[in-house]
Amino acid sequence: MALPLMKNFVNGEWIDSTSAVRGDVWNPALGEKIAEVPYGNKEDVDKAVEAAKAAFPEWRATPPLTRARYLFRLKDAFEENFEEIARVLTTEQGKVIDEARGEVRRMIENIEHATGVTTMMTSYALEDIAKDIDCSGHRQPLGVFAAIVPYNFPGMVAWWFLPYALVSGNTFIVKPSEQVPMTQTKIFEIVEEIGFPEGVVNMVHGSKDTVNAMLDHPDIKGISFVGSTPTAKYIYQRCGETGKRVQSLGGAKNVVTIMPDANLDKAMPSLITSFFGCAGQRCLSGSILAPVGDIYEEVKGRFLEAAKNMKVGNGLDESVAMGPVGSKAHMEKILGFIEKGVEEGAELLLDGRGFKVDEYPNGYFVGPTIFDNVNPDMTICSEEIFGPVVSLVNPQNLDEVIELINSRQFANASCIYTQSGAVAREFKYRANPSMIGLNIGIAAPMSFFPFGGYGNSFFGDIKGHGREIFQFYTDMKVVIERWF
Repeated sequence: MALPLMKNFVNGEWIDSTSAVRGDVWNPALGEKIAEVPYGNKEDVDKAVEAAKAAFPEWRATPPLTRARYLFRLKDAFEENFEEIARVLTTEQGKVIDEARGEVRRMIENIEHATGVTTMMTSYALEDIAKDIDCSGHRQPLGVFAAIVPYNFPGMVAWWFLPYALVSGNTFIVKPSEQVPMTQTKIFEIVEEIGFPEGVVNMVHGSKDTVNAMLDHPDIKGISFVGSTPTAKYIYQRCGETGKRVQSLGGAKNVVTIMPDANLDKAMPSLITSFFGCAGQRCLSGSILAPVGDIYEEVKGRFLEAAKNMKVGNGLDESVAMGPVGSKAHMEKILGFIEKGVEEGAELLLDGRGFKVDEYPNGYFVGPTIFDNVNPDMTICSEEIFGPVVSLVNPQNLDEVIELINSRQFANASCIYTQSGAVAREFKYRANPSMIGLNIGIAAPMSFFPFGGYGNSFFGDIKGHGREIFQFYTDMKVVIERWF
């Protein structure tokens, strides 16, 4: 049987890419090819931008409450198709089904939050700024926006941006990761049923050529990106050169701190999921575990035991705690980091190399991996691995912990387990990362708070979702008026 070939969604229709270049889509648990995706080109992007630009004037003139009603209908449609979206997501990405369900839930929550446009897009005015002169500010949409989204959250991340752009009056183009195009294809099949006006929301598949065409197109007003730090820097620089607005979210090296007074019984479940959720393929995954002082040995023993007992396998199996990594190439990259840790002298307490799941011998599995005696200058403690690999470090006090955190090149998130309010306050006051967890592990903000880091984890000014994102998708037009 012929494998499905993904199509672009442009101007309300499913159309073939003009590119003859194709990539493969794999089921990472099975190691089997399940679909093909076109690697689009400038002509594909031009078609989508032309449609979105033509749709903008009428969509911009549509009342915000009317625009929000499309999202209300879309939310209901996503709820009806909730399980199917989650299962497609797990099939092509590999994460366990409960993680996929959580991702779909966060996707829907962003739609719910965006429907508050009539409050969050309102502006302000002041009479008599001078004699008989009034002043007011009006938030106005700008035109065509686009999002370039990653493979690790193929459903959710596009929806950190898309609902807010649409509801504030802009039109939109999504470029899914070429590694996992099937989830957004399923989502856009549902979008099509809702009946947005033609050209308001579009999707184009592709790889680097598609990205560069988006970055260069003069009619795209802004780009939202989530991915690795090198690519985030590249997109930030290119958008600066072409005058686009940009949100460019990069990588992470997140530190999890355990103070001597921490309640380990209550901490352990969130501790394990912080490191091994999504097989460590999250910009909010823990990477460095830092038990402070004398609690080090106890934490190490309990964490090691919990990791050994994790069931790894096909994410569609409800009993599995961790699925495969996203691709064969990424598996090999992670294995290279493990080899590097061994070469640099770290002690391998739990070795995830050569991990096999009997039922799925061709899957891209890396088992939970834990290093002890890690020096902060080692590669495994300084570079983003993006996999289920944990470095244990033993700082002696809070000052050493904060120095460890702030000396990393990334500042996405960090967390601390403690029963001391004074320690918690000091930690959140002095640690650089923009997202801080207290006794909750590395937790993602809800849709009504901003998502994004600091330093090499974020390039731009306005972060993902939250109320601030309406500033990204609108321009404040100030009107100063006097009437005779």
